[in-house]
Amino acid sequence: MSTRRFLSSGLMTLFLLSGFLFANAAFGQGVLIWDGPVPLPRPHMPRPAEANYRITHIGVEGRIQDQIADIQISQTFHNCGSRVIEAQFVFPLPEGGAIDQLTLMVNGHELSGKLMNRDEARRRYEAIVRANRDPALLEWIGHGMFQTSVFPIPAGETRTVTLHYSQLLKRDHDLTEFVFPLSTAKYTAGPIDELSVNLAVSSSTALKNLYSPSHDIGIKRNGKKRANIILSQKHVVPTSDFRLYFDTKEGDVSADLLSFKDDSKEEGYFLLLASPEIKAAMDERVAKTVLFVVDKSGSMSGKKIEQARDALKFVLNNLRKDDLFNIVAYDSKVEEFRPELERYNDETREEALAYVDGLYAGGGTNIHEALSRGLSMLKDNERPTYVLFLTDGRPTNGITNETQIASAAKSANTCRARMMAFGVGHDVNSRLLDRLSRDGFGTSEYVTPDEDIEEHVAKIYNRISSPVLSHAKVAFDSGEGGKGPKVSRLYPDGEFDLFEGEQLVIVGRYKRAGDVTIKLTGKVGDRQETYTFDGELTDETNRQSRVFVAKLWATRRIGELIDELDLHGRNQELVDELIALSTKHGILTPYTSFLADETTVPSLAMDGAAFSNNSAVARDNLQALEAESGADAFAQRAIKQNLKQSNRGGGVGGYSGQLPAPALAGGRPAPGNAAQPVSGPVQVEEVIRNSGVQTLYKRGKLVVTPETAEVDVEKEKDQIQVVQRFSDDYFKLIAANTVSENNLLSQQGPEENLLVKLRGQVYLIE
Repeated sequence: MSTRRFLSSGLMTLFLLSGFLFANAAFGQGVLIWDGPVPLPRPHMPRPAEANYRITHIGVEGRIQDQIADIQISQTFHNCGSRVIEAQFVFPLPEGGAIDQLTLMVNGHELSGKLMNRDEARRRYEAIVRANRDPALLEWIGHGMFQTSVFPIPAGETRTVTLHYSQLLKRDHDLTEFVFPLSTAKYTAGPIDELSVNLAVSSSTALKNLYSPSHDIGIKRNGKKRANIILSQKHVVPTSDFRLYFDTKEGDVSADLLSFKDDSKEEGYFLLLASPEIKAAMDERVAKTVLFVVDKSGSMSGKKIEQARDALKFVLNNLRKDDLFNIVAYDSKVEEFRPELERYNDETREEALAYVDGLYAGGGTNIHEALSRGLSMLKDNERPTYVLFLTDGRPTNGITNETQIASAAKSANTCRARMMAFGVGHDVNSRLLDRLSRDGFGTSEYVTPDEDIEEHVAKIYNRISSPVLSHAKVAFDSGEGGKGPKVSRLYPDGEFDLFEGEQLVIVGRYKRAGDVTIKLTGKVGDRQETYTFDGELTDETNRQSRVFVAKLWATRRIGELIDELDLHGRNQELVDELIALSTKHGILTPYTSFLADETTVPSLAMDGAAFSNNSAVARDNLQALEAESGADAFAQRAIKQNLKQSNRGGGVGGYSGQLPAPALAGGRPAPGNAAQPVSGPVQVEEVIRNSGVQTLYKRGKLVVTPETAEVDVEKEKDQIQVVQRFSDDYFKLIAANTVSENNLLSQQGPEENLLVKLRGQVYLIE
């Protein structure tokens, strides 16, 4: 069945129905439910016994040419039960672009269906919610629908459902947006075996910024006007929509500004994307300096020294003509490949490779002398300079105090070389590495015992191998005599380098809306350049498609707060800000994981005695940062770096990785990003949920927001309006709600009560 007409709509979400019952999923992710009013299974919650099927694959293939997307989605269901499943698909059509030429196939056979407008679809949505007694579909009320006829899935067999459609994508200023609503797939009873997205994006003019705030995508550029977007995940329960932004502009550097406000009284959030193509204007690549400082102490023996040699060889084989380099190798003593920096050519490469083959492990660890010797060779302030520092342990020879080592390295780094510090294994002094990288304008990279050193070094070197804009800075000019927008708390802040193929992602806060001029300055080769762009910081509040901007800023800010507390000691104001940001945005850390513990019912208050209690718990958890080495210290600093460097703001939770043991008392990670402590996995039963800008917390049978968490239901019952779920009053409330408010109501699970504030009134939905 093919439907040719344009609708005022966005992408479609795929639902499965069995009779009047349904279970939803985004674009092919569905849940099968049998006869009887069984509500949707929720993430990590027990699967209804009747839902005896499995989704093995969801695949998205598509071509995007300028603003036109041609998309095909396929999914495979396997009926694990002993009887036939009579299934039906429903496609809610969110607001957005326009959809044309919609076709649905089941095992290669075209399936008929019915297209419903917004009003007709509302009645259908409400009928499903009433019959199923589950509010999950409420987020789609107000949107159109495409519903198919019934088709069977025989017992023990599989069916592949394929959907094909064309869509006119939305464009906002210079940015084109493609949205693929995967978030409703969180209602599946179990993880999807395989999720894949493969998009070929092309443009009639140059493609510049390509950015996904929701997923860690792969980007392969094919010339100036084409790129492939790749996402591959296994055994996953999607918790956020797939979102892709791209722009097409002429010029050496392209920049886009996205802003968001969740309250007219609060500061807004912004995201700046910049993509350089400066190499096209250069006669030759910028020459750089690369200094290796590599540990060859006794603890590096065996596989680690072999991998370190391979990592050095990889970089040596990929340096470029006119690059300068040297190798400093250290154990108890320090030695160099050459007394001074060498110019890279065929001869020096072969000599350096032979030197690397002669590196063997033995002795102690003299980090201070190795860094002092190496940094003393770096004297050229004009060229981009990088130190690749690698160690697997703690300093044991020479100066061993981490503060003194870091201070000496900072003083010796007179040319502002970027320090790329690699920590190998759990015995490394991870706090020392973070001090070195922070003071050295670089980053820390942590290599677990089962990972390959070469892969980590190659990843970092491939990124920094071709600097195109060095010593770069960003400035915002609002003009208007200082009465225009004022930006603050940018992350990253200060100077940075931009590399070929890299995209700059800066987040910050702003006061006052209005137009701004953005200036990106830096060195291209030996000349200073300035690139100027115009942008707008919005005064529009609660634009749901931009919620990720606020969460991305909060994620990076939390990483910075933890870094400050780690490297500079306790500060009560920073602890309080850490708790407030974690609570508001639902971003858990090892130190605020108590927020996800519904058994102890911690307060979500932002002030008062209850907040002070949370602050005391966080201070106790922060004692874990006193560990300088070991598995817990390693995990904490890796988490911190991930938060600081995050480029995504979708989903729930702050990180995915290892929780240090001290944080386990009364703490569990958030769904969708479930962390694991050193001692084993932790199960989370959807204690924290995100709904647009709102974060909800499960406290026993009551689900609250930070705004209603301190409401005493018994003492304040005269001020609370009680609504029975699925009653006439409930559906009247739904009719009066905005899309974001109905999305909030859709988060209520079976046998839960929801306490929310809508338009100034507190409602208890039972």
